[in-house]
Amino acid sequence: MPHMIIRGISVPHIQSISTALISELAAVCSCGIDNFMLECLPTVSIFQGEICATYPFIEVGWFERGQEIRDAYAEVLTKHILSLGIPEVEIAFKVYREDSYYWNGKLV
Repeated sequence: MPHMIIRGISVPHIQSISTALISELAAVCSCGIDNFMLECLPTVSIFQGEICATYPFIEVGWFERGQEIRDAYAEVLTKHILSLGIPEVEIAFKVYREDSYYWNGKLV
């Protein structure tokens, strides 16, 4: 159920890599492609009172899968973002606790 919240990268850019990206990430996580969600947030960044470019940042919300899987996931994600001609990207993982995750009001 990795959920990626993406800032600073255009929707058309994400659309162009989404199919291959999700396919590779599903292989890394050993799950189906229907487990993934890409959410592109329109963001306005301000620095010293002026609107400025938003740096590429991706937050991955998921259930922990271990350092090896996390490293591989970040590598695949970075490879696809850099393939867009974007020079750098930051990725942060947010881990959900299984005892605090509900689906339709029921503990999963």
